[in-house]
Amino acid sequence: MYERIDMPYNSAIHHRRSIRLRAFDYRSNGTYFITICAFQRESLFGEVVDGDMRLNRLGMAVDACWQSIANHFPNVQLDEFVIMPNHFHGIMNIVGHVGAKQGSSASPGFGIEGNNVGNCNKGEAGEAIASPLRDGTVSGSLGAVIQNFKSISTRKINKIRNNPGCPVWQRNYYEHIIRSESDLTNIRQYIANNPLKWDMDDNNLVNVP
Repeated sequence: MYERIDMPYNSAIHHRRSIRLRAFDYRSNGTYFITICAFQRESLFGEVVDGDMRLNRLGMAVDACWQSIANHFPNVQLDEFVIMPNHFHGIMNIVGHVGAKQGSSASPGFGIEGNNVGNCNKGEAGEAIASPLRDGTVSGSLGAVIQNFKSISTRKINKIRNNPGCPVWQRNYYEHIIRSESDLTNIRQYIANNPLKWDMDDNNLVNVP
């Protein structure tokens, strides 16, 4: 159970890029709110129509890769998430040491014929279990899982648009450690309502001065 702390969700705070807590072990059991922005906030993943997010093929690729995480990292559980035109919000629960399943591929196969945007549970021949870690990322940490997701989804998206090497995501990501039931409830509601509030979203480029 979470300790009950009255900590209302504050969208202004939660849109800021966080500084990782130096004393915190991001391999620890816990529940995390993740935000990842598309490179230069480009609207890659679809559009919001009448308060409803409509994914394009690239957005469906992100959806497939995110939902496959728990299949490859058995101690990770996924909660509420939403893919927006140029960013992603999701809740991830780590219930034990994070590590890819032996004998499974965390680098999923990806069909691009017709309407098929791929199945992230099918591995491609010769692909490793996980992408190499960079920038001092600790193996088995939250950062390692996110890095793996970003790397895989980037490769699949660039395969779809036939543009290898093109960046898809911003370099960093935002994370917030969820410490109470009320915080969890507020963030779930924020994620679910994100498409309805797209016109006012700080990530919507029409709102950037």
